[in-house]
Amino acid sequence: MGGIGKTELALRYALADRDKDSQNRSYKSGICWLNVSDQSNVGTQILDFAKNYLKIQVLEEGELEERVKHCWQLWGEEDTLIIFDDVREYNQIKDFLPPQQKRFKVIITTRKQRLADSVKIFALEVLNEEAALELIISFIDQERVTKELAEVKLLCKDLGYLPLGLELVSRFLKRRQNWSIKKYRDRLKEKGLQSRGIQESTEEMTAQRGVKAAFEISWQELEQEAQEIAYYLSLFEVAPIPYELIKEICPIEDEDDLEDILEDSLINSNLIKDLGNQVYEIHTLINQYLREKLSESNLTDEVKKAYCKLMVSVAKEIPEQPIKTDIEGLTLVIPHLTVAAKELNEWIEDEDLTWPYVGINQFYEGQGFYKEAEPWRKKCLDIVKQRLGEDHPDVATSLNDLALLYYYQGRYEEAEPLYLQALELRKKLLGEDHPDVATSLNNLALLYYAQGRYEEAKPFYLQALELRKKLLGEDHPDVATSLNDLALLYNNQGRYEEAEPLYLRAIELYKKLLGENHPDVATSINNLAALYYYQGKYSEAEPLYLQALELRKKLLGEDHLDVALSLNNLALLYYAQGKYSEAEPLYLHTLKLYKKLIGEDHPYVASSINNLALLYNNQGRYSEAKPLYLQALELRKKLLGEDHPEVAQSLNNLAKLYYLQERYEEAKPLYLQALEMCEKLLGENHPNTKKVKENYELMKQEKQSN
Repeated sequence: MGGIGKTELALRYALADRDKDSQNRSYKSGICWLNVSDQSNVGTQILDFAKNYLKIQVLEEGELEERVKHCWQLWGEEDTLIIFDDVREYNQIKDFLPPQQKRFKVIITTRKQRLADSVKIFALEVLNEEAALELIISFIDQERVTKELAEVKLLCKDLGYLPLGLELVSRFLKRRQNWSIKKYRDRLKEKGLQSRGIQESTEEMTAQRGVKAAFEISWQELEQEAQEIAYYLSLFEVAPIPYELIKEICPIEDEDDLEDILEDSLINSNLIKDLGNQVYEIHTLINQYLREKLSESNLTDEVKKAYCKLMVSVAKEIPEQPIKTDIEGLTLVIPHLTVAAKELNEWIEDEDLTWPYVGINQFYEGQGFYKEAEPWRKKCLDIVKQRLGEDHPDVATSLNDLALLYYYQGRYEEAEPLYLQALELRKKLLGEDHPDVATSLNNLALLYYAQGRYEEAKPFYLQALELRKKLLGEDHPDVATSLNDLALLYNNQGRYEEAEPLYLRAIELYKKLLGENHPDVATSINNLAALYYYQGKYSEAEPLYLQALELRKKLLGEDHLDVALSLNNLALLYYAQGKYSEAEPLYLHTLKLYKKLIGEDHPYVASSINNLALLYNNQGRYSEAKPLYLQALELRKKLLGEDHPEVAQSLNNLAKLYYLQERYEEAKPLYLQALEMCEKLLGENHPNTKKVKENYELMKQEKQSN
């Protein structure tokens, strides 16, 4: 590509040999440099060189090609190097090449990937970071670079590690000692290729053009159709571009014609790069150049609308729960989808406005990457409010989706007001009987369930279930979800006989409607296994846990939040069976996965730490268990509040640790606090309440007997 350093490399190679003493030179009969891009004829340059430097008696008459051939015959007997610099077309040099004799060595610099079958191509790549820094330091003193090393590295990235850009900017910064690197980066971001320092070369440089002028040469050689294709390509992110996206957006009906333009014009001119496997890429500075060209054309609106239309269609195909194969296919697409959401949303139709954001979020949330998803959820809400106004169904959906993200992160206090706001807005705009209202009710129930507010959750669950049955019919995935969620509530209330048929019906529905291989099927199987686990039916629970784990690994990959949940549940089962050596590595792996996927501050992390402490406690490893119990307790209080069933569980566990160490006075207030909390939150007949009471009574009896 332009600015990669072709001429500079050839020049350095030539000078390195010229500057050796005469005995050690490789090219004892001289080095001939020919500027092919110049107006003067190549043949004439060869004759002038031979006449002036080698003192050859050149023919003064006859065809130029014959005169050059005669000249080659009289050239020195030793090896000679002929450099044809900046060859645009092979025809420029074809008739003037030296004879194919061993003494003649030929180097050609060109932007073309192909010149002729007889020419062997060595493709130059941009510099790596280390070489780019070395180049900058050769112009700017080391101390200045070291002082702003992080910014210098980012500057190298901004310039795409292109030697010409790096040299131009470095020479500019050398002249502007009072400029910080950050200041220049800000200007570069604001003005692009119009920035000072990158536009024009200086007299002491080999390059005769700035970056933009270097690219202009390749641009001018393109046919109009190729230029129009380049307009469309300019909108893609600087990241690998799948051919399928190019094919969908470019207005070329014949696919063979499109491939010819890509290969023979854009790739051959090094304006885009073929990465293989039908994936392409555009250098960051060329991308800026092509975007400038698009802005100067009369096709700007047409191209941007087409790009957004394509990205909306892509977003609509992203499943709510992407599985591993979906993720693999979407990884190359997501960077280009973000362009529509971040830069081009004003060219998206009102009815499609949320789709790019929804697609991006489903990609990240489906993998448990909640931190990556959050800014997109917030941006979606802001954009929808600005464009469509506060009272619009898409605003309600965006509020609901942001609340759901907070719920996944365990940020329950932030989620609740958003859920309530979304519910009220949906009722107001859509009426009481609408599927979106049912979704809001169910989500609010899930939140209350997660907070241990079971009595508040139940009516919302039941209302959502009835509404979904009424509006969607008995056989619908949303009905299956409501059944599963209600069963989860009954399970945690110890109402196992009511929970089991709901779980079984949910599994049956999911399999029927979504197929055997679906994440929702795995979740329902896992939940049914948990029911059997709580009932002490370990032999029934284990095969279901294993089935859910394998299905999740198959669909979602090893590093996924749902896989971590399955590993945790299996560890709980092994712990309950006294299989501590099997449980411990699963607990440790689960904790590592949770921290990696959802961060340190999450209820799942607290539960995982608590479970590991339980294991150590039952093994008599009290010194290892205590700090983990305390850590889990503090984290639960911080995330869930003082009054929560899981806080009560932590208090009970810590009390039991003290009890086993015969530290009865420390255990007693913790047991009483846990018991009071369980009775208040779960009721006197809940298994957890009974368990805490049983532990407290055992301690009292043992204390009295001692």
